[in-house]
Amino acid sequence: MSSDEKQSGLEQDRRKFFRIEDSVSLSFRPVAPGDLAAKLRRLEGDQDSDFTVMSSLASISQEMAGIMHRIEVALPDVGRYLKALDGKIDLLGRAFLAGNADLTNQRARPVNLSASGMAFSTTEAISIGTILEIKLLLLSSFTGILTYSEVVGCEQQPSTEAEPVFQIRVNFTHLRENDRDVLIRHILKRQSALLRAQRENRDSTEQEV
Repeated sequence: MSSDEKQSGLEQDRRKFFRIEDSVSLSFRPVAPGDLAAKLRRLEGDQDSDFTVMSSLASISQEMAGIMHRIEVALPDVGRYLKALDGKIDLLGRAFLAGNADLTNQRARPVNLSASGMAFSTTEAISIGTILEIKLLLLSSFTGILTYSEVVGCEQQPSTEAEPVFQIRVNFTHLRENDRDVLIRHILKRQSALLRAQRENRDSTEQEV
């Protein structure tokens, strides 16, 4: 492996552990150990495309980005036409995903998110070691991600509500690589937006002073 490839791998690993505070729609359910193998075959075979269609489309668009740029430079009219087609496909994908009432009818909830795992709150305790099927909807891009995750933490939180509140921490043990790439890009974009907002707020405060 070349030094450039090693550096690229280290950068990829580092990005996996970037964490952000975000708002997403999600649903989850425990998976019986005997059912996991069949569910993983469906995931790897892309048979859950009714939910993961947008992440698959995003991955394809990313792979084509370099080619699209060259076409836009060499043949601007063709480039605009292809981008319009891409936009139409994106709209169809969003409409397809909008039919999944499992998530689109749920309110957003706060999460702590990285490309390797997440933390979220729920009113039910979940045993450490439990495998969860998690459907995660990234609201900014309306992209659905399906992952199988292991519960690695469950702590009851202080709450003024009648029901107890537990913080659940999971590691994404089974996540398609293109979905992980989508997550990494989402996290980096959110981080950039947060840093930009903080910088603008700081500049505004300094101008007032």
